Amino acid sequence: MINELLLLGSVVFIFGMAMLGYKLFGKTGLFVISALATVLANIEVVIIVDAFSMEQTLGNVLFAVTFLITDILSECEGKKYANKSVILGVFSSVFFLVLSQSWLLYKPAETDWAHESISTVFGNTPRIIIASLMVYLISQLFDVWLYHKWWNFTEKKSGDKRKFLWLRNNGSTLISQLINTFLFNFLAFVGIYDIKTIVSIAFSGYIIYVFTSLLDTPALYIARKIHDNAEKSKI
Repeated sequence: MINELLLLGSVVFIFGMAMLGYKLFGKTGLFVISALATVLANIEVVIIVDAFSMEQTLGNVLFAVTFLITDILSECEGKKYANKSVILGVFSSVFFLVLSQSWLLYKPAETDWAHESISTVFGNTPRIIIASLMVYLISQLFDVWLYHKWWNFTEKKSGDKRKFLWLRNNGSTLISQLINTFLFNFLAFVGIYDIKTIVSIAFSGYIIYVFTSLLDTPALYIARKIHDNAEKSKI
């Protein structure tokens, strides 16, 4: 039960920090959180836990917040800034990849106690981050594109640009996360885990994404309210 509670707490904390970052720093706060989440998720993704009767990686929640952030930016700041967030995430991951691999090239001192653990954690990082970079770029740019396609559709149907926020949010996120989850897990873990385990991890990961997508819808409404209030204060 402890794993389930920790995961739920992580969702609340991470989504809450995204809202707080947006309120305090505007789109800059979201750019920072997105970059941090992308880097940290590539570390957490190697940790497999049992929760809700499924095997899953700890990187799922952090990757989920990046989809929330691109949707907030699409809704409140425009497609240009949503795509910019994706590019910043890729840039941060490349920076981290090069830096973390350079740590492994050093010859440790006799008194060193961390090098072996660092090597264990980051030994598989290049493959995971390269897979993550490819899939992240594909799925996130697709998410931004699909979000605006849904937006055009709902605006034409309703005649109101602000209606059906929940539909364009979930309609884009659930599809793009399906692509993200299965493509990433196969690229990252083929040859490390057997196919049955990979499918199990991918399936459970997508179930978590469905859950987090439903939770991020209220967060998106809150973010739009934050944006509206900020715009009113400028008047």
